[in-house]
Amino acid sequence: MSKEIPQTQQAVQLTGPDELILNKNKKMHMPAPYQILCKVEAVGLCFSDLKLLKQFSAHSRKGNIQSGIDTAILDEIPSYVPAEKPTVPGHETVVRVCQIGDKVTEINIGGRYLVQTDYRWLPNTNSNASFGYNFEGGLQQYVLMDQRVITSPAGDCLLIPASEELSASAVALVEPWACVEHSYAANERNSIKAGGKMLVVADREIDEKLFLAFIARYGKPSEITVISKSQALTDIAVDLVRKSDVSELKDASYDDIIYYGSDGQVAESLFPKIGARGLINFVLCNDKFASDVVTQVGRVHYGGIRIIGTTACDPADSMQYIPNSGEIRKGDKINVIGAGGPMGVMHVIRNICQGVEGITVFAGDLDNERLAGLTEMVIPLARKNNVKYEAYNPKEKTPEVAFDYTALMAPVPQLVTQAVLDSSENAIINIFAGIPASVSGAIDLNTYIEKHLYLIGTSGSVLKDMKTVLAKVESGALDTDISVAAICGLDGAVDGIRAVENHLIPGKIIVYPFVENLGLTRLEELADKMPEVANSLSGRLWTKEAEDRLLVATLAKS
Repeated sequence: MSKEIPQTQQAVQLTGPDELILNKNKKMHMPAPYQILCKVEAVGLCFSDLKLLKQFSAHSRKGNIQSGIDTAILDEIPSYVPAEKPTVPGHETVVRVCQIGDKVTEINIGGRYLVQTDYRWLPNTNSNASFGYNFEGGLQQYVLMDQRVITSPAGDCLLIPASEELSASAVALVEPWACVEHSYAANERNSIKAGGKMLVVADREIDEKLFLAFIARYGKPSEITVISKSQALTDIAVDLVRKSDVSELKDASYDDIIYYGSDGQVAESLFPKIGARGLINFVLCNDKFASDVVTQVGRVHYGGIRIIGTTACDPADSMQYIPNSGEIRKGDKINVIGAGGPMGVMHVIRNICQGVEGITVFAGDLDNERLAGLTEMVIPLARKNNVKYEAYNPKEKTPEVAFDYTALMAPVPQLVTQAVLDSSENAIINIFAGIPASVSGAIDLNTYIEKHLYLIGTSGSVLKDMKTVLAKVESGALDTDISVAAICGLDGAVDGIRAVENHLIPGKIIVYPFVENLGLTRLEELADKMPEVANSLSGRLWTKEAEDRLLVATLAKS
């Protein structure tokens, strides 16, 4: 072990559901030939850390990798900690490389990198591998990564070079801002999956001529499984599989599902059968569901499933209402629910500064103090961008408008239920907060279909989003430090996660792993606790100068 690298380090570890500890003697591992050892400069705490805290091994990203990499390689990586193994949370991370193995390429010792955390080519049972979940994350002083894991099949490395001119906090916070960006920018599938598997369930007569025109226009699956009371789809040049009941089908087996009918129980039975990023199309044939339908709203976010429908008899009618992306549109009335929280602030600012004409942003939150802080922050931005802005507390009043776009910051199925009722025609409902994949909620599917609504949800971000946001920060077009509300060292990280859990701090908490003896500290407390740091704030906002003073003061005391 070199003199620069200690034999042990401090780390926040999650050892079981709701079992979070600060380990001051976690064993260090030197990098093997393909591995990279990094010092962690800063980490942002996230609500997703709380979801991992509560679910632990049941979290969709904590599972064992199913494919995409040799298991022998995984066995060589001590930071690969799936299932019941203790992990280190923290995925909003900026690192500095301190040692590399002799087979590592294109990574520089001493280089500063933003960590892209989402390994989408390494699937788990319900999601994919990720830094801070089944690979140890950033809430430790050093983190070990493997180039074979963090390099995509296209050859892209997920360590993104970052400017030395930025604060570590600004770089780390690119990750949550990129997740926000991805939720709007991700492309939506508006066709049948070519070569995929389709399920057709029919409680009504299928107009075969319309169906043939539908697949001719929107794409041809490789196989269609049919459950029908009549001998449907007899003259079609696709492999057909006949089944008698939905119960005979495997879960998560189909890329596209079409249901001709309006039986709520049948509709509910079909949701488990749709696979990841699958599309389910309800063709009501001029009928209606008798009551609300229990819908797998959690899988909209984590599984990427999409729900469309038509009141008529042609499945092609539904397809025309799928938007190209989740982007806001000219003139949209946008409702951000949970706007005063850390991620809600990002959504509000992002949309105000997006440059889309004629929009109105409604910021809803149950906490008047959080709303006041948000409003103080965004009013100048709204004026500069000629955007109408209205803050409201739903306990006191609700805007009397139909919303064209709703972004949900709280993982509460009932909010999805209400958003359907509050939406205008052709509205988008963005389930940004990750409702667990196992959670369902009843929605008025008749209204959803009649209004041509569209539920979207994304998890994490892709490399393009990270680079887009980082470029904005490096150019000065975006200041991610506007989100910072509190700071701490690893000594305060557990308290920080609990503060996220209890909604105690209306903004992001930044952890500096090498800053010792610094408990959770709100920025407004710095004047009393660390006046030399407080003097470098920009009003109430965190800055690189304040961060530099913090690090210098800490080093001087050590």
